Amino acid sequence: MFTHLSDLDLRLIRVFLAIVDAGGVSSAQATLNVGQSTISTQLATLETRLGYRLCERGRGGFALTSRGEQFVDACRTLLVAVDTFDSTARNVGRTLVGTLTLGMIGTTPVSANARISEAIARFRERDESVRFSVLVRSPNELEEMLLAGRIQMAIGYFWHRVPSLEYTEISAEDQLAYCARLHPLFARAGRVTLDEAAEHDWAWRSYPLPEAGALMPRSISAVADNMESVAMLVLSGRHLGYLPEHFAASYVEDGLLAPLNEETMRYRVAFQMVTRARRDRGERREILDAFIDDMRTSHRR
Repeated sequence: MFTHLSDLDLRLIRVFLAIVDAGGVSSAQATLNVGQSTISTQLATLETRLGYRLCERGRGGFALTSRGEQFVDACRTLLVAVDTFDSTARNVGRTLVGTLTLGMIGTTPVSANARISEAIARFRERDESVRFSVLVRSPNELEEMLLAGRIQMAIGYFWHRVPSLEYTEISAEDQLAYCARLHPLFARAGRVTLDEAAEHDWAWRSYPLPEAGALMPRSISAVADNMESVAMLVLSGRHLGYLPEHFAASYVEDGLLAPLNEETMRYRVAFQMVTRARRDRGERREILDAFIDDMRTSHRR
């Protein structure tokens, strides 16, 4: 067991995480640029230092032990702290120093991305030395990560409201109903009525869509939790489905999809930036507050 943490231990921890991220010792060779025997020796050295086995490796494949899984979380927390300390030590005197971790959903409109990029550019003009970290997760996961303090801001579409989180609308996008070239309604695309569309099977989101209101179809034969999966189902020609207009544009241009009726089968969803509610006035979150100000300025235009 560690009695003190040395530079060697930090190197061994980084090797271990590289193995975990690569999914095995042999797969980590390209990442670490060393041979398999060297990596195996380093892993064994770390296990000896700890006094317990971190993973099973062999013909049965690579798998973390229960202790190994817990150690992975501890390692990632440690390295974030080390990197933050290193940045802080090198930038003493700067107004804003640290890490800002953002979480985003998989696909956002180009216009929304442009405004977020503008906010980052504004932030970089400040007296700061901040490391940005950006993760992509589902809306549910982002809310859980916010509550756990693993990210400072989430950006995306959120269909419910967690009381301890603050939601601020920053943009919106239109969702249109589409059919594929192989679907029987494709020849009437643009003129399809709600009653006609109701006679066919639909692909729908696996989470609530209160904005859709009465547009929710009766016959839902497939569900998915992201737009890429809905698009795949619609492109099969066996389902109708709603997709963001910006996302479907390239498919429409290629003649693979067509909107059923742009006037009657559309709804709008809002994108929010989400943060944890401030617990008290003395809470220190200068980096986050500065970026929130820049986000608001960029989306005000």
